[in-house]
This record gives sequence, structure tokens and C-alpha cells, in this order.
Amino acid sequence: MAEYQTILYQKQRNGVLITLNRPNALNAMNQDLMTELDQVLAQAENDPEIRAVVITGAGGAFSVGEDISGDDAETAWPYGIPAGSSLNATYNKFRDSDRKDILGRQLYRWQYPKPIIGAVSGWCFGAASWLALTCHITIAAQDAVFGQPQVRHGANSDFIWVALAGFKNALRYALTGDHIDAKEALRIGLVNQVVGNDKLLDECFALVERIAHVPPETVKINLHISTLGMEMMGLRKAWTLNAELAAMARLTKREEFNKRLEDAKKKGGLAAFLQERDAPFQPEPFGPKAKK
Repeated sequence: MAEYQTILYQKQRNGVLITLNRPNALNAMNQDLMTELDQVLAQAENDPEIRAVVITGAGGAFSVGEDISGDDAETAWPYGIPAGSSLNATYNKFRDSDRKDILGRQLYRWQYPKPIIGAVSGWCFGAASWLALTCHITIAAQDAVFGQPQVRHGANSDFIWVALAGFKNALRYALTGDHIDAKEALRIGLVNQVVGNDKLLDECFALVERIAHVPPETVKINLHISTLGMEMMGLRKAWTLNAELAAMARLTKREEFNKRLEDAKKKGGLAAFLQERDAPFQPEPFGPKAKK
């Protein structure tokens, strides 16, 4: 079996547990992690002993989303375009990245021939929420917190929130980046079930074992009835447009919003960046940062 640096792969109970394993970075999704996730999903797809996949995160968090801890390119204001680049080159870079890293992977998981179950505890933000919500079934622990806080520094939401939660619920959180807890996620349709933290994985694998009593061909066909039906209703087109508009969202840099965030990051690192970005939104309406 291949050795992975950012993923744990454990076959059990008619399925496999795939664990995002960068706990010191709250399982932030860098290129290494996303590439290895692709590899282990392909491995599980080709293993007839595996009837379903469970994806979770190590260290008490699912994932805080895209890894933004790296050094950013120096930008020239008032437009915020990287020095030495152009608007067209920057747009193409973002668009190509969203097509490959987000859209391509979403469609692969969506069309996966075996059920994928998301087991979410702790933080589940941004691109990690898109991963969890494009799982065919999503079960949340009581401490799960979902959100898309990246919109606060100029980034995009994802249409999967609209597809699952509905237009008004999705916009309520996409336009602010506000957090929601597991109870609210269940209410608006983002997750199937909320369970105690100590029961999360057992509940997921109990479902895997029930699925294993159904012929694999039947499971595959019924998955496709649902997922391809959603695509025929427009999900693929919505996601394709999402990838195009995401590049525009990432280019919405305004000096009065973004320059102070860049300055904070240069002075105090990622923690200072997040503090500066999120301070105007405190307290959050749900979750551990809500007013008690």
C-alpha cells in the first residue's frame, strides 16, 4: 500500500476511513493533501472489498478549508494585482485553478460509484465545507461548525450550499461568511444527521454496513439516478459557472478592505490576518464564537 503524508487510509467494516491528517494546521487543504485525497479515492474505487467511503479529519476538526498560510505575492495597490503580473494573467490563473482544483474534484466525488459519507466534527470551513457537502451523505458531530468565512476577504461561495440549503438560507450565510452550528446545518438541509462526537464514526460505519447488504451494482445505479438527475436539473452548469465567477470573486480586491488585511498578515501572520478580518463580524450567530 502506498504511503501518504497527509492522509490516513484505514479499511474497516466493509468500507474505508479516509482521514485528512494535517492536525497541526487544522487539516488545512494544501495541494499535497488534495492530490493524496484524489489518490486514495481512486484506490478505494478499485477495491471490491470497499462498499463505501467515510471521510473525516484528524485532531477534532474536519478542516478549516483552503490553506492560506503561505506567503502571498506582493500586490500593487489600488488594484491588488500581484506586482509584475496583469489582470488577464491573474484572472486566468484563478479560473484555471478553480476549474481543476475545485470543479474537477467536485464532479469526480459527485459521480463516484460508491457512497461517500462525510463525518464532520469541529471546524468545516470554505473548501472543506464544499468537500463535506458534496459527499453523498453528511453526518455531523454536535460540535461541527460550518461556514464560508473566506468571502470576507474577497473569495467565492459555492453553489452546493444553494442546492442543499435553498436560495434564501444559502444567501444568508454566503453574503456574510457567518458560521452555523450542527443544529442549524441540520435545520437547513446541509447534513443528514447530528450525533454525539463519540458516536460519529460508529454511526457512519453502521450506515456503511447497511449499504453493504445491498448489491453493489444496485447501489451504484441508485447513486447515479440521484446524482445524474441533479446534473440534468442544472447542477453541472451551475458549478461550471461557479468556477468562472469564482475567479472574479478572487479579484475583488478593494484597498479599504484588503490592504489592511495584507498589512496585518505581514505584521502578525495568519492569526493576525484572521483577527483583523473577522473582528467586525463578532459575535458569530452560531457555534463557539457566538455570544453566550
